Amino acid sequence: MKEALMERLKAFLHRKDNSTLVGSPASQEEIAHAEQQLNVSFHEDYSHFIRTFGGAYAGLAVHAFSNGSSLGNETVVDLTLEFREQFKGLPFAEVLRTGYVISMDGSGNPILINQSGQVVIGDHDTGEMELIADSFEALIEEQFCEW
Repeated sequence: MKEALMERLKAFLHRKDNSTLVGSPASQEEIAHAEQQLNVSFHEDYSHFIRTFGGAYAGLAVHAFSNGSSLGNETVVDLTLEFREQFKGLPFAEVLRTGYVISMDGSGNPILINQSGQVVIGDHDTGEMELIADSFEALIEEQFCEW
């Protein structure tokens, strides 16, 4: 991820009043184990983010392994496996099989990174997906705003 964006995130998330928005950094072992469990490779920008912040708020809740207490306890593995089961048999299932869920929208729809690194959202009512960003970095650049 661009250094300027990472610096903005660090300045925001490391403020004392935002301590519930940042988790514990992910270890390389946690990442490798999750990739093995899900049979995926995390894209570098997502890995960089979670190695730095763990599960943290960046304009949306980005789940990892140890999330900020305001984000909930669901890990990227939990979310991915849950949505893979929920979407089984729908057209969106293949994207979930080769991708991983990093967040949810306000309606409970999964936001995931697909095999090519794009960020898509799945509609749990229709089973269809929509591209929301060309990359994880682009998603964070678009969503993140300091307050």
